[in-house]
Amino acid sequence: MSHNINENRMFCVGKAWHNVGVRVENAVTSREAIELARLDYQVKLTDIYVKTEQGEIIVDGKKATIRTANYQVLGVVGNRYNIVQNIEAFEFFDSVVKTGEAIYHSAGALGNGERIWILAKLPNDIIVFDRDIVNKYLLLTNSHDGASALKMYFTPIRVVCQNTLNASLTHAKDGISIRHTASVKSKIEEARRILGLALNFYEKFESNVKLLATRNMTSQEIDEYFDRVLGIKENQEVSTRTENVKKELKYLQKFGKGNNVEGIKNTAWTVYNAVTEYVDYYRTVKGGLKNRINSIVLGSGARLKEKALEEALILVK
Repeated sequence: MSHNINENRMFCVGKAWHNVGVRVENAVTSREAIELARLDYQVKLTDIYVKTEQGEIIVDGKKATIRTANYQVLGVVGNRYNIVQNIEAFEFFDSVVKTGEAIYHSAGALGNGERIWILAKLPNDIIVFDRDIVNKYLLLTNSHDGASALKMYFTPIRVVCQNTLNASLTHAKDGISIRHTASVKSKIEEARRILGLALNFYEKFESNVKLLATRNMTSQEIDEYFDRVLGIKENQEVSTRTENVKKELKYLQKFGKGNNVEGIKNTAWTVYNAVTEYVDYYRTVKGGLKNRINSIVLGSGARLKEKALEEALILVK
């Protein structure tokens, strides 16, 4: 399959997304992780000028963020924008890692480096049925283009197929904001807050996933489920592309990785996982490799997965 992770811009403990990354033996601090992933570049603010017939004019109220090593422009921001350097962005979470309540798993950058991320794995996997296991991850992100500040996303991953089960549930789909603080005490308090939110989320997520795995579905219900996920209305004319996507989803529901296991076949769990497998492995994304991981985890692909989960949960509530 195609992916959007550069092997030279990643590190991992164990298995990274889609088998990409550099293996390390032990858990590390966020600073070491950023250095291993070659994300320890510096970013600074610089004035923006416009060329006119009378000469260059400075743009008032705006600055550009640039990488100091190669002068790559990462974004345009306001004068009051505060840069959080990559090397310090995720240090607040080190206190959780040091206690063994999480480990840093992988890290990387999107685009030209305007957004970086680090994946942290939590212990105590979710066992859905027999060997159908879901790993619990937190995706921590930072950006330099003004699009967002420090954020956290819940990113469970189904081991049998490495599907990313993006799931916001009761939380904002734009992620949970992380407070950037200076003092050690404040950093520890913020880490505990984030960990608490994560533990509460995964407790609810595990309960919902196990409900999905016990909800048997008829062929008609499966058909209607995919209609709702794809936004197909009754008696509506459907494009050839949408028809093909629906056919692929119905195929993955029956024959997708892990979906034909006795005990979970034809359940709400399999229809949801058909969508996540489709998004991660088969869905076409404009811009090719450059935009694929962004779509899967943060963009339109993630929203499609969230829609799929919402519709699946309606079946068991």
